[in-house]
Amino acid sequence: MRELRKLTLNKLVIRKNGYIVIKNRPCKVVEVSTSKTGKHGHAKCHFVAIDIFNGKKLEDIVPSSHNCDVPHVNRTDYQLIDISEDGFVSLLTENGNTKDDLRLPTDDSLLSQIKDGFGEGKDLVVTVMSSMGEEQICALKDVGPK
Repeated sequence: MRELRKLTLNKLVIRKNGYIVIKNRPCKVVEVSTSKTGKHGHAKCHFVAIDIFNGKKLEDIVPSSHNCDVPHVNRTDYQLIDISEDGFVSLLTENGNTKDDLRLPTDDSLLSQIKDGFGEGKDLVVTVMSSMGEEQICALKDVGPK
């Protein structure tokens, strides 16, 4: 599966809340502004975006006639089966197999919600975001007691 799409900016298809690749990282756009055509060339698009995996703010200025990389971002829900002592989670996939290669999230709020809910014996469903060969747990749903 292809991880990136190339889009020409003069169609202005990358908007706020869309996705863009900046410094080889998949990011969610939080601000877009364009400058007028100047004496020496093209109008420019200024993007401010947040890395979808580590939350860092990144910026890029691209001529509007150039191409821009757009990542494929997928979100998948899995049922949480177990949490190992070394910080890995065991997840149940739709076809009944287990997925054991993901770590607990680094976000303290989400981490405590997962650990507390699992400790209380609740049935939890985690949402995993994946893009450009990376995966991370980004959300949690409580579907009730076991």
